[in-house]
Amino acid sequence: MDSSEKIKILVLDDEPIVTKRLKPILERKGYYVETFLKSIDALDRFRKHPFDLIITDLKMEGIDGMELLSEVKSMRPETEVIVITGFATMQTAKESFRKGVLDFIAKPFTFGELLAAIDKAVLHINNKESQ
Repeated sequence: MDSSEKIKILVLDDEPIVTKRLKPILERKGYYVETFLKSIDALDRFRKHPFDLIITDLKMEGIDGMELLSEVKSMRPETEVIVITGFATMQTAKESFRKGVLDFIAKPFTFGELLAAIDKAVLHINNKESQ
């Protein structure tokens, strides 16, 4: 990926406040961001337009975050995924990591925590691109 290409981030959370707050912060940092409130819409978009990074909630109507994670990783294993959830348990964290999640963040989180996870993901993405 050359430096003129922006990292593409998909944010999925059924709480509108999360997507509304995250989008401008991430865009100011220079990322291309699309937000979704419904997992089915996010998955449809991902099928047509792959993203470098997905930030997703776990508990949602329809397709939950775990299902989404499995689908995304089967279509495009190099996509990094960060899970944000209000239902953080050791079991869901372990399952997430087993399915290829890069980071697992419990709600409520600070933007600093999330930005640190995004920085880590961007490093992974850039390292894969340069290999």
